[in-house]
Amino acid sequence: MVFAAVLHLCVLAWLASVLAADDYHLVIAPQSPVVQIGSNFTATCMIINTTEVTADDLYWKCSEIIPKEHYIKINSSALNVTVTIRSEKSEWLLCKCKTVSQYVALNEGKFIHGILLRKGYRPEKPKNLSCIAVHESEKISSNIRCQWEAVGNQTEAVPTSYTLFVRQIGSDKVYTASILGPVNSTTVDMNFFPYHMELEIWVVAQNELGKEESEHLIKLANCFVKTKPPSVTVISEAVFPTSLVMNWTSSIDKRYLEMIYEIRFCPLGSQTWLYVPLADTSRYIQSFRLQNLRPDTVYVTQVRCKYNNKNCGYWSDWSRNVTERTPEDLPKSKPDVWIITSAEGINKRQIEFICKDPEFSNGRIRRFNITIEKQKYRIKNGTWEIIPVNRSLTDGSSSKKQITPLKTILLDDEESVTVYVTAINSVGTSPQAKLIISRKTREPPAVEKMEVQSHNGQLLLSWKPPNRTVSEYVVEWSSDGERNWQRENGKANCTKIKGDLKRFVHYRISVYPIYGKLVGKPVHEQAYAEQGVPSQAPTVNLSGDPGCYTAKLEWDEIPLIKRHGFITNYTIYYRSGTETHGITVPPNTTSYTLTSLSRNTKYDIWIKASTIRGSVNGSNHSFTTLKYAPGEIEGIVVGVSLGFLFVVLMTMLLCFCKKDVIKDNFWPQIPNPGDSTIGNWSPDYPLKAEAPRENCLSGISVLNVDVCDAKCVFEEDKASLPLKKDKYLSEEHSSGIGGSSCMSSPRQSVSDSDEGGDMADTTASTIQYSSVVASSGYKGQNPSSLPQQSIFSRSESTQPLLDCEENHDTMVQEGSRQCFLRQPCFNHNAGNENATDSNDFNPLEMEQQEVLDFCPLEEDTEHTAPKDCQSDDWIPATVSSYMPQLGGYRPQ
Repeated sequence: MVFAAVLHLCVLAWLASVLAADDYHLVIAPQSPVVQIGSNFTATCMIINTTEVTADDLYWKCSEIIPKEHYIKINSSALNVTVTIRSEKSEWLLCKCKTVSQYVALNEGKFIHGILLRKGYRPEKPKNLSCIAVHESEKISSNIRCQWEAVGNQTEAVPTSYTLFVRQIGSDKVYTASILGPVNSTTVDMNFFPYHMELEIWVVAQNELGKEESEHLIKLANCFVKTKPPSVTVISEAVFPTSLVMNWTSSIDKRYLEMIYEIRFCPLGSQTWLYVPLADTSRYIQSFRLQNLRPDTVYVTQVRCKYNNKNCGYWSDWSRNVTERTPEDLPKSKPDVWIITSAEGINKRQIEFICKDPEFSNGRIRRFNITIEKQKYRIKNGTWEIIPVNRSLTDGSSSKKQITPLKTILLDDEESVTVYVTAINSVGTSPQAKLIISRKTREPPAVEKMEVQSHNGQLLLSWKPPNRTVSEYVVEWSSDGERNWQRENGKANCTKIKGDLKRFVHYRISVYPIYGKLVGKPVHEQAYAEQGVPSQAPTVNLSGDPGCYTAKLEWDEIPLIKRHGFITNYTIYYRSGTETHGITVPPNTTSYTLTSLSRNTKYDIWIKASTIRGSVNGSNHSFTTLKYAPGEIEGIVVGVSLGFLFVVLMTMLLCFCKKDVIKDNFWPQIPNPGDSTIGNWSPDYPLKAEAPRENCLSGISVLNVDVCDAKCVFEEDKASLPLKKDKYLSEEHSSGIGGSSCMSSPRQSVSDSDEGGDMADTTASTIQYSSVVASSGYKGQNPSSLPQQSIFSRSESTQPLLDCEENHDTMVQEGSRQCFLRQPCFNHNAGNENATDSNDFNPLEMEQQEVLDFCPLEEDTEHTAPKDCQSDDWIPATVSSYMPQLGGYRPQ
């Protein structure tokens, strides 16, 4: 310890003398140190060539200023610091001085000094040293390659180098090879391989912090040899169907190396190797017989070798694969016979017998013998048949047994059969397989509570056994025309399907209990080993034409091969514009009717199919709802037609029921003057009945014709009448009473084409009828010079007045002095001018009328009492002034 301190001080003194020439004032020892990570490092800073500062003015800095607790003051000009090395990155350690004077400030560069700390790890002892000499051509290579495990870490600043040493014992010559880490293997060239000689091999790890040496390997040089694999051949012998003979040749001469061998084999396609015990091959041999093999099976064989020493040496690589088929032998097991049952008509079944080759067929099956015995007749040999099989040699080596259809029969439900099947190869016949198909009505019971679950791509089955003793179970699975089955022990209640199941494929799983050889009732379930998203969705279509508010949709089920799982539901989407609606329906639905649609609207529809793994959308389909529902237009037309017909019928019925009212409106009833009571009236004198006088008797005639011909007025009378308009004298004008008058009213008659429209209103008014007529108005006579007596006729009836009665005042003012005589008239309806004599009138028709005679008044004098007027031509006053009218107006 004292020596180290003295050495340290000597180094500082030497550094001080060296740096003094450079005019530095601070110096650190040691210079450029290599420090071990995780250890404590001590450095000393010394002041030289100045008295401006002391050790109290110094401080240390690494990545940051080091606390004073790590300082040790040696004297007034030296200061130590101790730090712990932690990181692997190299860094600077600086000694600096505080600014205590102007000299220090001006010469700051002289008052600082630093050293670079290179950090690293001390090397550790290498482990697991191993060496090998490779077999090249016919001899062993002279190069020995060794490798080891490098223990510990190293840094870039302080790397570790490794040196391999190989020394032949008994000789001082050492072969070496060096490498710089982190490589952990190297090769030493010995110029020749020392067979049967001992070698000592070791490796040394070294860096600036130290070195370590591995353990020494001392072995025979042969122990480091790895030879090439032997060359192998395999021979089969027909007389030994369960064995193969293997022969091989060593890759190196026995003089150099004595070898031992290891053999392994397996059936073709198997992943499990079978090894021959080393005790059987632990000596130098070049052939071996494999025994207890399966007949007619292809085997793969391999051999490897190594130096014949249990404690050392390397196994060669395995030889290339050599395959050989064992000879055929008698089948040692029964064929696996099974059935496929389907309904065929009424009370009949179709039974198809199928079978697999025997598990130990011991050869290629060339044919099957099948015998079907009907229990009803007990005839066994009657239905014996040979089923030939054509297979290649490679079929027997497949792990998946071929399924051979044997025979298909029709069987009544009340019939039962027993089938016997044997398999035959080139050597002989297998044991007989038996299966009984019972009557359908007497099938043994099935299993209960069967469940199927998928787990990691496999199907797990469980069931409750029936109450009867079951000898075995047959588990069957089928999909898309493919079928397979396996047999389980009768005491089992669960199993796993051992077949190669595919993803996204639908399987129908069935479990059959077998009672002896009698097949029981099956139980079926549907399953997927793994579900996925359907590969397609249904295409939705319209069923018929859409309505105004509804549309019936239909679609086909997705094919099983494209479902990829159980359909959980369908979702129907329909869109109009930007509004989309969705309806979810069960998976067993193939049609749906959309309701509450809008009239005359275009819709886009599609359907989505979903499984537990996802969904897929189908293609779009468009349709447009109707503007009018079917039959709606026809209904409107029929309704309007029926309404119009109803209106027409009601109108006709109304016309029929109200024909009198209509007749009265279109052809008004003309009052019959014959039904009126005529009274005498004078504007200035009271009414009184006077005896008719001969010279002033009024003659009033009423004719029964519709229109009175204008010729009934004598030409002489026309001349004596006051001048009037021509229309009053025209034959087209009448009094409108149905009879003829020789004097027309100043008002237009109903037959007047110009003013006939006013007649209905005039005649419709309810006014007492009155008329003033002049006496002595005979046809063809000139008026007499005798005073004329005027007669005023009045009707007590409340019926509408005649024009001549309604306007009697006008007639008086005009000074008309006319005498209406009974004259012949023409019946216009008959179209002839038939004169009617006055004697043709019926006195009875005028008995309700009375005629009062008045004497005419002078127009230029005041009203006086009537004068006596007598004439031989007057008609008695008792004659009625009007003829009765029964039918109103008549056509003119």
